[in-house]
Amino acid sequence: MTEHEFRIKTWVLGMVSTNCYLVYNDKTRKGVIIDPADNGEYLIRKLEELGIAPEAVLLTHGHFDHILAVKELQAQYNCPVYAGKEEDALLQDASLNLSGTMGTDHLSVSADELVRDGQTLELAGFTWKVLETPGHTRGSVCYYIPGEDVLVSGDTLFAESLGRTDLPTGSMREIISSITGKLLVLPEDTMVYPGHGDPTTIGHEKQYNPVAVYRGRR
Repeated sequence: MTEHEFRIKTWVLGMVSTNCYLVYNDKTRKGVIIDPADNGEYLIRKLEELGIAPEAVLLTHGHFDHILAVKELQAQYNCPVYAGKEEDALLQDASLNLSGTMGTDHLSVSADELVRDGQTLELAGFTWKVLETPGHTRGSVCYYIPGEDVLVSGDTLFAESLGRTDLPTGSMREIISSITGKLLVLPEDTMVYPGHGDPTTIGHEKQYNPVAVYRGRR
């Protein structure tokens, strides 16, 4: 895959400013939506403006602010939804995915395919590797595109920070293990696109993320 064919766009949506990503192939106009956070009508309009046909929806985890537009995209495009194999219960349970809070409706979402650690997906002409990264939620996953040096990290790894672990199925021990064992071992020039906030790189996080600093002091 040549560099000019890979594109990634970010839309910040919803009441907690969640990053929704569109990864697409500029040659084939095929794409993948990651974490459709809100406002399905807006996303559909943007896809039409770009002339992109989404092949799939990928979910990094099941919290309400990452899934609010899933059903609208499913209805419009009939594209499969992928999520981590341990996230199915949270996606379907409004009390666990926290929908119904902050003025949103109670929401239950079902994934068409539950993915596992190390699984590879061929979508939009790119090879994606699934990394199971429990901690923010039990079924959190990240999506790594090695051919493009890109990691979509959801709410596991942020720029100089990490996801909270005080919500249902969260674990501080597990998120630290996920970040150190699965993410900070990736090539340092890997671009990281998190669920909230600005992009970063693995190299930067190895120097400045509190998890890496903590590990270095142990």
